[in-house]
Amino acid sequence: MKILYFHQHFSTPKGSAGIRSYAMAQALINNGHQVTMVCGSFGAGQTGLAQPFVKGARRGVVDGIEIIEFELPYSNSMSFLQRVKVFFSFAFKSIKVALTEKYDVVFATTTPLTAGIPGIAAKWLKRKPFVFEVRDLWPELPKAMGVIKNPVILSLMSMLEWASYRSADRLIGLSPGIVQGIIKRGVAPKKVALIPNGCDLNIFAGEHESWRPEQVAESDFMAIFTGTHGLANGLDAVIAVATELKKRQRDDIKLVLVGDGMKKKDLQLQTQKLELNNVVFHDPVNKDKLAGLMASADLGLQILANIPAFYYGTSPNKFFDYIAAGLPVLNNYPGWLAEMIEEKKCGFSVPPESPECFADALEKAADNREELKNMGVRAQELAREEFDRVKLSQRFSEWVTLGK
Repeated sequence: MKILYFHQHFSTPKGSAGIRSYAMAQALINNGHQVTMVCGSFGAGQTGLAQPFVKGARRGVVDGIEIIEFELPYSNSMSFLQRVKVFFSFAFKSIKVALTEKYDVVFATTTPLTAGIPGIAAKWLKRKPFVFEVRDLWPELPKAMGVIKNPVILSLMSMLEWASYRSADRLIGLSPGIVQGIIKRGVAPKKVALIPNGCDLNIFAGEHESWRPEQVAESDFMAIFTGTHGLANGLDAVIAVATELKKRQRDDIKLVLVGDGMKKKDLQLQTQKLELNNVVFHDPVNKDKLAGLMASADLGLQILANIPAFYYGTSPNKFFDYIAAGLPVLNNYPGWLAEMIEEKKCGFSVPPESPECFADALEKAADNREELKNMGVRAQELAREEFDRVKLSQRFSEWVTLGK
């Protein structure tokens, strides 16, 4: 089969973005299928194509994946209106591809929600099977965050969500809450599969050249956050716990934030104003470099804003990278990940908006290194047993190609 795969924010492992679509495309190829990946130019991503754009696009083969990349630069620091413009530009350019390329199945993954538009076009104008992957529930999440308040826009988004779900022959949800959200919209449960983000054990579980930012001593306890510094990530919680740790004179505990996003400058200004030398910012790094950092880290931070829609409705890449690397995880919001961490005893779950409890957990981790190592062992066991990307991608391949 030939799969036409739409993912606006696609990246190979050479970029600093998530690589779910790369791994899933490789699984499809390994099962004898062909994949054409349609994407934009994601700031944190790396498609592997280097030739100049011609009429706003470039095309080539990278690691067996045929890639069509549109010259549509995107970054997490863009304003809302800038993002919307890029989202719709990608969707409309993708419709043309969906109507002119030769393929057997069209697959589209969010975010953004507009990713479903070329799939809808392919389904109804070319009568092609359409598989839709939902990484976040829209418009539920932006509404809950207060990012979008206009009732007209929310209504239009809801209509697009409904049209995407109803047009799809099959759907994939990345978390239990997402699956339930799809079903609540009237989709038959048999059409929806739960395939969460996975653990790249081939990247994170091996031997790596470990490193730390220069501000972090070898003797320091290093807790890392690796991901977008945006509104949804709630990294003000890290500033709050750093302030609490400073009061407790725990200068040996360093909080390292790796990544970029629209809130990064504000967070940096806060740390300067509060004279917090226990928070370290680092630019995004590729997967190999990230694996080396994780090899030197003591704890992974799974941080999100305290929004109930996040509790069961997200499947964050960073959590799965942490446990693949054998890092215990500190999670600061309720939900399915918090429950799993507590059940598997592979980290700490603290209540949201409680810097005191957050600091207590960090001190407990720093003062009990042997038990922390045991937590790390259990974290990697969880990664191997339940979230091995190789196993999940095989299931993905069968589902997308309309197997069982």
